[in-house]
Amino acid sequence: MLDDRAKLLLKALVERYIADGQPVGSRTLAKAAGMELSPATIRNVMSDLEELGLIASPHTSAGRIPTAKGYRLFVDTMLTVRRESLSPVSEMTAPGLDAGQPHRVISQAAQMLSSLSQFVGVVMAPRRTSVFRHIEFLSLSDRRVLVILVSPDGEVQNRIIHTQVSFTQSQLLEASNFLNTHYAGLTMEAVRERLRTEVDALRGEIAELMKMAVDIGTEASQAQDEVVVSGERNLLSVSEFSSDMGNLRRMFDLFEQKTQLIRLLDVSAQADGIRIYIGGESQVVPYEDLSVVTAPYEVDGQVVGTLGVIGPQRMSYERMIQIVDVTSKLVGNALSHHK
Repeated sequence: MLDDRAKLLLKALVERYIADGQPVGSRTLAKAAGMELSPATIRNVMSDLEELGLIASPHTSAGRIPTAKGYRLFVDTMLTVRRESLSPVSEMTAPGLDAGQPHRVISQAAQMLSSLSQFVGVVMAPRRTSVFRHIEFLSLSDRRVLVILVSPDGEVQNRIIHTQVSFTQSQLLEASNFLNTHYAGLTMEAVRERLRTEVDALRGEIAELMKMAVDIGTEASQAQDEVVVSGERNLLSVSEFSSDMGNLRRMFDLFEQKTQLIRLLDVSAQADGIRIYIGGESQVVPYEDLSVVTAPYEVDGQVVGTLGVIGPQRMSYERMIQIVDVTSKLVGNALSHHK
């Protein structure tokens, strides 16, 4: 537990370091905090903060810098975002967000996040619900069946499944007619649940074929998760990264592979409101020097995706929160208008 004096000095140190990027000495800290304290008193408090793991002393300087633990305490208990400084969404102009084209909305939102933050913008495209309007089965050779799925918006997906037995085309027609008659318009998840109890009247092989078709429909929907990344090159101008090419290369691998980004944004989508992740404190953010500010966005009151800013730990968290908050509302509005 920190007393009020220690909290004030830690807050001043973090804010000064974010602004200047230089280790903060006791004399600078006294001025930044606006407190009438002797240099010895400040040095004692800084020593206590260092023992708690909240600040650290670089080898090349007598000043101190925040640690991941120090940043976490700062954003959790000391950061105040002035809500009145956030422009109402209705007053913001976002010419890049084209409500008529969802993919452009996502792409332009990532660019907007990057441009405003001068770091990296990431947006997870809305999850598509695996609803089918029509399904057909076409017999191929060697116990292979072509499954043709048509979505409500007319998108067609083709998948080949391998079956244990051979089916005649009339049997496949029976299966497709049953699915189209009873389940068209439902999600694949709902169809799967109903198939468990409603296919007793069908031959076991036909029921198994239907279950396989539902599984590939669900997988096809999940495979459409897309993460759009913009502004990776901005990290080249961040001193914390540009001085270590190996570290920078790992960052670019993160953006290239996207698997960890999807995991991070999935976690964020399950949280309410804006979340701040600081590298080095958990497995969610893989690299110690990174911080991530995320927010989910909604369409018709339902969370459908997540977006955020990725940058160094030394970022202006208040400004990043504002940028992410407003962008999430703009994206939600644009996608709602599309519907």
